[in-house]
Order: sequence, then structure tokens, then C-alpha cells
Amino acid sequence: MTYEEFRRNVGKAGLTLNEFGRLMKMNPVSISNYGKRGVVPNHLAVIACLIGEMADHQIDYRSLLEKIDLDSKKHRGLPFNRAAASTVTTAN
Repeated sequence: MTYEEFRRNVGKAGLTLNEFGRLMKMNPVSISNYGKRGVVPNHLAVIACLIGEMADHQIDYRSLLEKIDLDSKKHRGLPFNRAAASTVTTAN
């Protein structure tokens, strides 16, 4: 699914991308980063499509999703730690 189609489905569900990220217990920045690629992973595409359709049929998807005990995603790509890097030596 293209990122634009994804955004349309999320909007159809009455959510911003940040709200979608929080609902999925994902970092909202991770969601917006897919815009650079132009496509979203299949699992997010399916979720966005389903919640968009559920909203069209006045089905309360939020309470259903909030009942699921989702684990929060761990942050990846931590900022570069200069103090740790200064202790690393390289062989010449």
C-alpha cells in the first residue's frame, strides 16, 4: 500500500498518524518515516484498511484495539554515544 493510501485510510478512521502510532503502541515518528519510502509494511496497511472500514460502519475499533495487550515497540537506532566511542580503540 502506498503511504498516501495509508494516510487516507487512517484519516478515514478519524485518526492522525500520531494517534495511529500511539494506538498501535509504536513510535509515531516510525509511522511518519514510511512517508520517505512511499510504502508501508503489509501489516500496517491491513490494519489501516480495516479500521477505515470499521469507522465507515460505525464500529468502535478503538475500544477493541485498546483491549489487546500490545507490547510497546522498543526504540532502535539510539543516538551515537560519544563517551562510549572515545573508549573504543582501533588497530592500525
